[in-house]
Amino acid sequence: MHAMEMIRTHPQVRGNANDALVRCIEECLDCAQLCTACADACLGEGMVQQLTQCIRLDLDCADVCGATASVASRRTGSNEGVIVAMLAACETACRVCAEECERHAGHHAHCRICAEACRRCERACAEAAGSMRRH
Repeated sequence: MHAMEMIRTHPQVRGNANDALVRCIEECLDCAQLCTACADACLGEGMVQQLTQCIRLDLDCADVCGATASVASRRTGSNEGVIVAMLAACETACRVCAEECERHAGHHAHCRICAEACRRCERACAEAAGSMRRH
C-alpha cells in the first residue's frame, strides 16, 4: 500500500502523517476487498440461503470500510468529527461482520479469512480514533 507515501506528500500534512490513521486506511481498504470477495464466495456456496445474513453484512462492511478509507484519506481542510464518527461506524460494521463470519468459519475458509480481516480493521479503527482524540 502506498497510503503513507501519498499522505506524507500532501501539502497540508507536511510529512507529519498520523500513523494510526494511515494504518487504518490500509486495513479498511483490505477489509473492503476481502468482504466483497467473501460475499461473492458465499454466493457460490450450495447452501447460499443459509448465508444470506453473512452476504448482507459482508457487503455492508465493504461499503462502510471503503467510505471510511476515502473520508480518512482527505487531508485538505479539517473534518475530524466526521472522521471519528466514520471510524466508529466502521468499527461497528467490522465487529458485526466478523461475528457473523466467525459463525461460518468452521465450514467456509473464506468466512474465516474475512472475519480475521474484519477484526484487524476493527482494532485499527479503534486505534485511529484514539489517536485523533489525543491530538
